[in-house]
Amino acid sequence: MFDVLVYLYENYWRPDACPEPKQLKRKLSAVGFEAEEIQDALRWLDGLASSAESCTGSPVQGSIRIYTDQEREILGEESLGFITFLGSAGVLSAAMREMVIDRALAVGNGPMDLEDLKIIVLMVFWSLGEEPDALILDELFVDSEDRLIH
Repeated sequence: MFDVLVYLYENYWRPDACPEPKQLKRKLSAVGFEAEEIQDALRWLDGLASSAESCTGSPVQGSIRIYTDQEREILGEESLGFITFLGSAGVLSAAMREMVIDRALAVGNGPMDLEDLKIIVLMVFWSLGEEPDALILDELFVDSEDRLIH
């Protein structure tokens, strides 16, 4: 699923630049993605679109987030630390942080691999039509598995 998300991020600047779902499925299939992987990614993107509709994107200063046991288990310490870092750096508003957490929980298995979480963060920015600061963008680019390239 994450490879499909990376493909979309790299090939479509914004969600509204993507073809209609039926055509997008055909295109992704033609590129070589498996049907199940495509379906999982499109289902995940539907949830992202729903989250984006409710996101105001306005930063909330001093926002404190208490994580449930389930959230801590699924996200894992490394991903939780990264989310905290992005929040303290002013990169993620409280609403965007909640979108990241929601979409990470939608993946459902934990602990979340940090490289996968970074893709989720990129997709949250993508869904809102925003681009993170250049230094943070460099931090988000995943190269250990050659998913994203500089």
